[in-house]
Amino acid sequence: MPKEILLSKKNIAGITGLLLLLVGVRVFEDALFYDPFINFFKTEFQHQRLPDFDAVQLFLGLLFRYSVNTVLSLGILCLLFRQKQILVVSFWMYVLFFILLSIAFFWLLRYDPDYMMLFYVRRFLIQPLFLVLFIPAFYYQKFAK
Repeated sequence: MPKEILLSKKNIAGITGLLLLLVGVRVFEDALFYDPFINFFKTEFQHQRLPDFDAVQLFLGLLFRYSVNTVLSLGILCLLFRQKQILVVSFWMYVLFFILLSIAFFWLLRYDPDYMMLFYVRRFLIQPLFLVLFIPAFYYQKFAK
């Protein structure tokens, strides 16, 4: 019994540390990532022009940020569920979502002037929102059996 409690405390400490790292990604986003849309979306952007950007650098910045968030999120899922199958499924879902959202993001930048749709697609790319969706889904799946 004490070993299980110690393991639980280690998991809680690990999850707390990973969550703090996710917060750090958000706090230091200006210094860590190339994203000219950070300041754009903090203003009244509906009636402004899109900022100038380098598409390759923007893609690489989004890929880097998404990857950092993904690794930290997978670490949290690993500590919460301790099942390899959940990690494998989550990893492939993260890859698929990045591909689909990146295509949507750059398509919206090029062809669609709907800034709100661009805002929300970008939000899924730069924030660990999938973690917020995956945790309840995997808990439901685990306890529904």
